[in-house]
Amino acid sequence: MGSRLVGRERRKLRVRGTVNGTPERPRLTVTRSLTHIYAQVVDDMSGRTVAFASSLSKELKGNAEGDKKADAKRVGALIAEKCKAAKVDAVVFDRNGYPYHGRIAAVADGAREAGLQF
Repeated sequence: MGSRLVGRERRKLRVRGTVNGTPERPRLTVTRSLTHIYAQVVDDMSGRTVAFASSLSKELKGNAEGDKKADAKRVGALIAEKCKAAKVDAVVFDRNGYPYHGRIAAVADGAREAGLQF
């Protein structure tokens, strides 16, 4: 395992020690790969996933105009819509050990613009 992955795993565990999802404010966690981005809203008390969206979601399929950052913003807007449908208005943001810039920040911006509160 490379040192970059070890460092990210260490940051992830440190953040997860303080960031927990409750039924009132579930945790919005973001994971990225080289080509796609995934977001899910998790209630850690019951261990239940409230909403899930990714750049592979059927709602976004064929909508691939722009770059990966634009895709990430659309994923943020989609996860916010799904949260609204599940009657979730506020979340805590878990960047999952990734630096808060680029695609991770784009997901957060897209969700905020669609009305989700952090």
